[in-house]
Amino acid sequence: ARPAQPAGDGAGERRVRVVLVDDHRMFRTGVQAEIGQTAETGVEVVGEAADVDQAVTVITATRPEVVLLDVHLPGGGGVEVLRRCAPLMSDAERPVRFLALSVSDAAEDVIGVIRGGARGYVTKTITGTDLVNSVFRVQEGDAVFSPRLAGFVLDAFASTDAPPVDEDLDRLTQREREVLRLIARGYAYKEIAKQLYISVKTVESHVSAVLRKLQLSNRHELTRWATARRLV
Repeated sequence: ARPAQPAGDGAGERRVRVVLVDDHRMFRTGVQAEIGQTAETGVEVVGEAADVDQAVTVITATRPEVVLLDVHLPGGGGVEVLRRCAPLMSDAERPVRFLALSVSDAAEDVIGVIRGGARGYVTKTITGTDLVNSVFRVQEGDAVFSPRLAGFVLDAFASTDAPPVDEDLDRLTQREREVLRLIARGYAYKEIAKQLYISVKTVESHVSAVLRKLQLSNRHELTRWATARRLV
């Protein structure tokens, strides 16, 4: 397959420097192969990172125009990267802009990273061509969303009644929230491990942490808790 090419202007007329932040190496490799052929797409991948600390270090060192940021990362998630990179985002002369690229389409994930300063949010089902175009749009200052996700942002920010902050939910890491949603949907530990590319033991550790933080006793209480907050 040929690498994705941006529509409109030729790659020779525009360039964008990008950092890829995702904890799955194979996914980063795939994105690099799909959009990182600079001569054809205009996208130059100048760095990669697999967790929060690496991301902050690489972004600070390379100062890309756009960061493709996964929501769920070791070390605090995409929101933590945004928090620690806030000075770079607010640089008037050389702003670093963030585009969330995640498998998650949960409303709280979308709203969380947008509140953190990301310029858009697209899911990993996006085509290479659309991703290239999204990167250039974010570089230019536009806001970019997968169609279904735009509604979450409109609901959260166009309303005069901002969604209340859930202090209990804020105690959970992004990965713990993801495990929580899957448990509440009835997934077995083995199914969760397979879907998230982690071990069953790691799933068990996350569930134990969630139960402890939320002061719940078992997965049935956890399911009721998540359902009451419309997280399922």
